[in-house]
Amino acid sequence: MKILLIGGTGTISTAISKLLLAQNHELYLLNRGSKNIFADAQYITCDIHDESAVAQKIASLQFDAVADFVAYTREDVVRDYKLFVEKTKQYFFISSASAYQKPPVDYRVSESTPLVNPFWEYSRNKIACEDFLMEKYRTENFPVTIVRPSHTYNEYKVPVAVHGTYGSWQVLQRMLDGKKIIIPGDGATLWTLTHSSDFARAFVRLIGNPHALGQAVHIVGNESMTWDMIYETIAAALGVKLNAVHIASDFLAKVGTQYSLEGNLLGDKSRTVVFDTTKLKQLVPDFCAHVSMAEGLRASVRYVLQHEECHAEDKAFDTWCDNVIATYENALAQLLNESTSSL
Repeated sequence: MKILLIGGTGTISTAISKLLLAQNHELYLLNRGSKNIFADAQYITCDIHDESAVAQKIASLQFDAVADFVAYTREDVVRDYKLFVEKTKQYFFISSASAYQKPPVDYRVSESTPLVNPFWEYSRNKIACEDFLMEKYRTENFPVTIVRPSHTYNEYKVPVAVHGTYGSWQVLQRMLDGKKIIIPGDGATLWTLTHSSDFARAFVRLIGNPHALGQAVHIVGNESMTWDMIYETIAAALGVKLNAVHIASDFLAKVGTQYSLEGNLLGDKSRTVVFDTTKLKQLVPDFCAHVSMAEGLRASVRYVLQHEECHAEDKAFDTWCDNVIATYENALAQLLNESTSSL
């Protein structure tokens, strides 16, 4: 099949590109050309936001499927609709599982769970995109398939709940240095991580699948772990003892606005969710995640330790962690002292 990926070199899309090429599909990648990493792909070098330039580049092309990995707003998908309505047999919008109802009324999440997230503009924008595309499907039979990833990672990204501007390396460095590590809430919240290779295996099976048209489906792994378990697994892979400090998510959201923690925590990672994958297995009957969460975490830690380019120092985040922990512990000590003295 002839497939166009807009982006194609991100955490999720890189794995999809690799798999499509391995299966001998005719792969086109539309991006600005900063990471042309696949020799067998055909590149359309253009900024997707330049609608007229893209229209010229694809004027003579038709696709079996188009997937946009960099569409975040309603304006983005309106542009895509105009560009590809006559150009593709299937259009994939990459939404987000963070769009599901927050706070949840049930920890079990299926595709029929309402879409509402007052804590995160990112999620609300994804919902608006879905609304537009499904309206086009209902009124014009626009061949959309909506995919909702949750927390998807790969070998060079170690997933954590709270990190700074430059990713998770500073959290790992704090562990290696024996420093205290912030875990939101009580650490007992269940979370699902999905390795990008597993995501790709399911996604590719949706391409050309007539039952996927007009459908929304989340692609997630088969298991959940608590945040305490996730951090303990990372620490063990580093060969160190975890020194955890549990701090309320709403407090972190207020003092961590520079790290978008209101959205990331209250709108996503601090909420226990267990995904119902019935619909995914109906569409891809033999799907099962091959990479367990523990295996994937250990592999990511090994990769990051072995590649210095992944060691992005973040002194500002390190200082922020120290200040937040000190403030929390000082307040706790003061309250305990006041409680003891009043006896």
